[in-house]
Amino acid sequence: MFDKLDAAENRYEEISMKLSDPQVIADQDEYRKLMKEFSGLEEIVSKYREYKKTEKDIAEAQELLEESSDKEFRELVQGELDEAKAKLETIENELKQMLIPKDPNDSRNVIVEIRGGAGGEEAALFAGDLFRMYTRYCERHQWKSEILNIHETEIGGIKEVIFSIEGKGAYSRLKYESGVHRVQRVPVTEAGGRIHTSTVTVAVLPEVDEVDVQIDPNDLQIDTYRASGAGGQHVNKTESAIRITHIPTGIVVTCQDERSQHKNRDKAMRILRSKLYEMAQQQQESEIAQTRRSQVGTGERSERIRTYNFPQGRVSDHRIGLTLYKINEIMDGDLDELIDALITADQSQKLGSAASDED
Repeated sequence: MFDKLDAAENRYEEISMKLSDPQVIADQDEYRKLMKEFSGLEEIVSKYREYKKTEKDIAEAQELLEESSDKEFRELVQGELDEAKAKLETIENELKQMLIPKDPNDSRNVIVEIRGGAGGEEAALFAGDLFRMYTRYCERHQWKSEILNIHETEIGGIKEVIFSIEGKGAYSRLKYESGVHRVQRVPVTEAGGRIHTSTVTVAVLPEVDEVDVQIDPNDLQIDTYRASGAGGQHVNKTESAIRITHIPTGIVVTCQDERSQHKNRDKAMRILRSKLYEMAQQQQESEIAQTRRSQVGTGERSERIRTYNFPQGRVSDHRIGLTLYKINEIMDGDLDELIDALITADQSQKLGSAASDED
């Protein structure tokens, strides 16, 4: 750990020197690049220097204890020594957290896809409930959400909804929501009062800019058609709906929520860029044999991650074995306790992996 910290401090000093070089200042691209790296190192280097200062304080206090025979003075120094040792332990734990490799996507906005799975109309109804849960969560964090595409059912369920979320830290928290969500309850469509089990799939994608994903226009097949909706809703007499097919990968994206063909095309391209970015990331991870895929983090879409049991009022996250008996609060967007526990488990796992690597 300390080798990494020494290297970070040396690099910080090196960049600091370069930033005062007139040639570097004249090269705006290089200057911005170095400033970004410098800012990224600043916090950990500052914390490391605090650690070294505390170590020095401990050494000086121990030296004073050895040299002095005055009882009152020794008690005073011992108190300061105990305080400094506790502080050193706290700083060391903070440094370990800082050394965990950061997900480069954590600062990005998010595109979320929710699709009804097994369970027919009840799955579509629960997809609608999850959509409301996430939009309520956005409101709690003052994040902005926008529907990009939605397919509703006749009785108010949702076959599929794709929406964006814009806000600080959105991906860093919502990335843990990818996977299969299972619901156990008596459906409104069930006359006999029997409990049914249905599933909904959630995919959380980091939203990327055009510069992050280059798309060749020749690789796209763009079709237009008339928008349609449940019960005649959103029916459009003009061909404003858009279907984009990315020919090399076979990815198909549709968007019909807007009346304007141009707006639907823009939204569809946002979704496509995020899908291509995710695909490229997965390929990169599979090519690097040393990469460990976190079991807590952004799981496979086919992985059952959570069960919502309405008769018992409980929500269970299977990845970390956590059960909370507050289903109404959670369905109303109170997700922080769940997500905080997932983040803690993920960080603990990564710390354990880092420690085993050092061994």
